[in-house]
Amino acid sequence: METHNGEKPTEGRKHQNIQNDTKTSQGQWGRAWEVDWFSLASILFLLMFAPLIVYYFIMSCAQYQCSLADPLLDLLTGNKHLSDIWNSTPTLTYRAAAIYALWVTFQVVLYLFIPDFCHKFLPGYVGGVQEGAVTPAGVINKYEINGLQAWIITHVLWFANAYFFHFFSPTIIFDNWIPLLWCANILGYAVSTFAMIKGYFFPTNAKDCKFTGNFFYDYMMGIEFNPRIGKWFDFKLFFNGRPGIVAWTLINLSFAAKQQELYGQVTNSMILVNVLQGIYVLDFFWNEAWYLKTIDICHDHFGWYLGWGDCVWLPYLYTLQGLYLVYHPVQLYTTHAIGILMFGLLGYYIFRMTNHQKDLFRRTSGNCRIWGKKPEYIECSYTSMDGSKYYSKLMTSGFWGWARHFNYTGDLMGSLAYCLACGFKHVLPYFYIIYMTILLTHRCLRDEHRCSSKYGKDWKRYTAAVPYRLLPGIF
Repeated sequence: METHNGEKPTEGRKHQNIQNDTKTSQGQWGRAWEVDWFSLASILFLLMFAPLIVYYFIMSCAQYQCSLADPLLDLLTGNKHLSDIWNSTPTLTYRAAAIYALWVTFQVVLYLFIPDFCHKFLPGYVGGVQEGAVTPAGVINKYEINGLQAWIITHVLWFANAYFFHFFSPTIIFDNWIPLLWCANILGYAVSTFAMIKGYFFPTNAKDCKFTGNFFYDYMMGIEFNPRIGKWFDFKLFFNGRPGIVAWTLINLSFAAKQQELYGQVTNSMILVNVLQGIYVLDFFWNEAWYLKTIDICHDHFGWYLGWGDCVWLPYLYTLQGLYLVYHPVQLYTTHAIGILMFGLLGYYIFRMTNHQKDLFRRTSGNCRIWGKKPEYIECSYTSMDGSKYYSKLMTSGFWGWARHFNYTGDLMGSLAYCLACGFKHVLPYFYIIYMTILLTHRCLRDEHRCSSKYGKDWKRYTAAVPYRLLPGIF
């Protein structure tokens, strides 16, 4: 959507920029410097209830066959007490702790100690050492992009075990699903707490830290922009992609294996979920270098929102469709399955091509062709916290001329396809599309608020040229 071209001012000009523009530029990146009552209330709500939401969904599947209403009815009618439900919940086990510790350690080893080799033989793939976007303090971090390699190695070993070595059952994840939930929570809270302490006492870059003075907000949204240990272990890149997203496809495979074990077959709906979500995961790792320029890396600080969210929320709630299909195997009519597959692939095409157009436009500074024509754009400028002035181009051609966030539209289509594969008997598998709609709509508004502060009157010109956010002609 934008491309940056730095302009180094003279010292006098730079000093003037710092004096005049620091307050503005500080508000252009990341989270807030001050906390209003609504933000604080939202933060407290999420800190208190997000873990309970995850537990409630997983417990509903384990004890109530994925019904979200029956647990509440049991409690309201007195058939059960909270203690009854809690006592029926599997506890943390040494086996689950060992599995989870080995899993995270293995992903750390793949991330830190095996440089990427995929970019040497895969045409078009960008891996190895890559630069991220400029931070508010003017820092450009370097990253070792090797997520695709980690995903391949992990899955080769998984299939080798499943078909040849048989060291453990492919159902191991499902069989330890709730005990692993406690392990994921421990890691999520531990890394979030460590990140906060680190931000106060030994930040990687003090100029990229933000403090509101409100403990809960700083804990939730993070203090450090890019917390690191050593030169290469970047908290945001590791926890955003590993261990949660690498695990996503393994979790689905384990659910499919459990379905095979219980019913003697894997249904076409389970295959659909594995294929469509597998495409999304592979796309993420194929474009991991591009991900360095997205909102998670470029704007979000690292706190509980990312630390706990990537450890718990993502692997447990993004995989609800596969979990549901273990308890309720759905065999779709062939025409329905093909229709859902086509709808999901269309959503993926829109998602990928929209992002491709943005990336092509950014890499060529607009010297390219979109849909056979030279792209149209609006010139913008902004100032970083160190006073450096940058120029951007906001594209108004291709899919980006249809809506300002048309990539999210494709993402939502894919999300809906996952849910449709589960049929219509329960609402639980549709949590994902409900959540993604709320999340991406919020991201639209948050991103546009940030861009409005960042670009000022240039942003108004852009929104006049592209008036719709997600759905052309509607919203």
